[in-house]
Amino acid sequence: MRFSSRLSVGGLLLLTAAHGVGAQELGRLFFTPERRAALERQRTFNIQEAQTLQGTTMSLDGVVYRSSGKNTVWINRTAQTEGESARTGVSAVVSPKTPGSALLAPGDETPAQLNVGEAINRATGERNTRLGGGVVLTPAKRGR
Repeated sequence: MRFSSRLSVGGLLLLTAAHGVGAQELGRLFFTPERRAALERQRTFNIQEAQTLQGTTMSLDGVVYRSSGKNTVWINRTAQTEGESARTGVSAVVSPKTPGSALLAPGDETPAQLNVGEAINRATGERNTRLGGGVVLTPAKRGR
């Protein structure tokens, strides 16, 4: 056997021994067993959970325009397509003419045109860019 082959075999033996001594099984990393069972039931029976907009703040966290026409918006960190207003309680309309924004209308409330990253207090109508008065800086180009 060559030296590199012996080294590889030796490394495998050490890894195998280390795995057997004190190593714990990772198991599932996401969700509890009960939550996984509930998700599997939803998938099996095609159950759609109704969600409602919670809290006093409504934020637009992202917009994706697809060439197929099915656009997706993220409202309060929850994704929805334009046709899902019945499920979420929020009507969302996006337009390629105003990229990075959407017209959001939660239930009977007054619609609000929000840019991505912007939030609005639903009770007062006060807007917040969520920058906290700060500025976003990008690194300057380095000399080549």
